Amino acid sequence: MEAYLDNSATTRCSKRVQEIVGKTMDIAYGNPSSMHKKGLEAEQYVREAAQKIAKTMKVSEKEIIFTSGGTESNNFALIGAAMAHRRSGSRLITTQIEHPSVLNTMEYLKEQGFEIVYLPVDQTGIVCMDALREAVNDQTILVSMMQVNNEIGSIQPIADAAAIVHEKRPNALFHVDAVQSYGKMQIRPKKMGVDLLSVSGHKIHGPKGIGFLYIKEKTKIKPVLFGGGQQAGLRSGTHNVPGIAGIGEAAAEAHEDLEQKAAYLRSLKESLITRTAGIEGLVVHGAAGQDSAPHIVSLSIPGIRSEVMLHALEEYDICVSAGSACSSNHPAQLHTLEALHLEPELIQSALRFSFSTHTRMEEIDYAAEKLAELTPKLRRYTRR
Repeated sequence: MEAYLDNSATTRCSKRVQEIVGKTMDIAYGNPSSMHKKGLEAEQYVREAAQKIAKTMKVSEKEIIFTSGGTESNNFALIGAAMAHRRSGSRLITTQIEHPSVLNTMEYLKEQGFEIVYLPVDQTGIVCMDALREAVNDQTILVSMMQVNNEIGSIQPIADAAAIVHEKRPNALFHVDAVQSYGKMQIRPKKMGVDLLSVSGHKIHGPKGIGFLYIKEKTKIKPVLFGGGQQAGLRSGTHNVPGIAGIGEAAAEAHEDLEQKAAYLRSLKESLITRTAGIEGLVVHGAAGQDSAPHIVSLSIPGIRSEVMLHALEEYDICVSAGSACSSNHPAQLHTLEALHLEPELIQSALRFSFSTHTRMEEIDYAAEKLAELTPKLRRYTRR
């Protein structure tokens, strides 16, 4: 059998998404900026997708800006906000365990003269709120924090963090990378105190190459793409109508029976942890219980390098990740595990298992069985 357990890297498009994407390619092929019938038809799909997404977060459709994915959304949020507010201050705050699309963008902004502060995390991957409180000063203009970590699944206390930021610096913006959390848990940006929020389509059974950035009404932000002035001048470029229709449908589908789906994902996670608990030396990383995402398990088997186990599992059609899958085909830079101050042997043997509502319990059982079967065999060939 096949066990696809790398859903934090990408997910299979749902049937509903496939249908609406195909339909827009075939029928609604007009340019939404055109004033004729075909353009208006395409524009309707764009509007309906924005409405579907807005409904899931109880925000206005006008606050949804479509992008090419999570990376562009993060770049847009950070660069656009920093440049729009640079006269008010120069300090940007983020954490040590962010996605590369945040960390590398912060390094770019550092080159532009901004001061970057990286917050530490505890051994479970949770950001220290005291460190955040201390870091926010009268020069702070933006704080960026992911809600769910893509490597270990730790969940940050976003509402608490936003409250601290806005209490100490009311005009500072708070950005959330919700790529790994949207569609897995209820998100209410206005209630949480979030000004900017990034989402990617292909993490929620939508198409690749599409995402969105929630921008709270009246938030000052500069565009990073220039051209025809689409999307209220904030994001130029012809709308990707099939992708937009697809992410709209994926968002709506993901939020149907959301709590039941989250409970199912957690049952898969708990089953994998329980089934592999007897493997000698195995260590599960990150927070436990409700402080961790329901769909991600990070574990290490000391003595077996992650790429060795990954390819051994692949021989049995089991697909997992060596940490994360966000750096092309290069060896994963497990900066999150390094931030937890783990032993090198644990970092070098880390594997990530991630699930979706399409994942079957039989896949979990099969993967756990093969993991237990392969461990003693591979250890025999490990160099001491």
